[in-house]
Amino acid sequence: MTEKKEKILESALELFANQGYTSTATSKIAREAGVSEGLIFRHFGNKAGLLRAIMEEGNRRLRELIAPVLAETDPAAVVQKTIEMPFGVPESEYDFWRLQFKLKWDEEYYNPDNIKPLTEKLVWAFTALNFEDPEMEAQLLVQYNDTIGVDMIRGVIRDRPAFKSFLLKKYEL
Repeated sequence: MTEKKEKILESALELFANQGYTSTATSKIAREAGVSEGLIFRHFGNKAGLLRAIMEEGNRRLRELIAPVLAETDPAAVVQKTIEMPFGVPESEYDFWRLQFKLKWDEEYYNPDNIKPLTEKLVWAFTALNFEDPEMEAQLLVQYNDTIGVDMIRGVIRDRPAFKSFLLKKYEL
């Protein structure tokens, strides 16, 4: 990827995440990236193509984030690693995840199947750990992680280590 194309993606991500996709004009992205607006169209076709490129990167990052959980063979470790996931996201990636959470409300860009492998792995883990309702436990933990992710990005969770410890203790891990 060229340096200019990378700068376009970085600028678009920052602006989309903080100002919203519909509120961000390609001319503003071009200005922020220090390129011509025509270069955005040459690389991505249009603003939707630019967002698609960011979303493809999002799908890659999500797969990368959940890969250690999916590879895990110990049920307790599956639950533990899932709880720890949102706490391991570096602040440098918050714009990226902020945009992902915003786009969950847009059916054109949100695909709930992306999280399905994690949910299925959690059902397996909770079944192996003899939880009464493994499907509901899996759904609950996925929802916990969503909410924790949003609250971490917004700065609501002040004492992250204590909160993570609380969750691990709740599941006796």
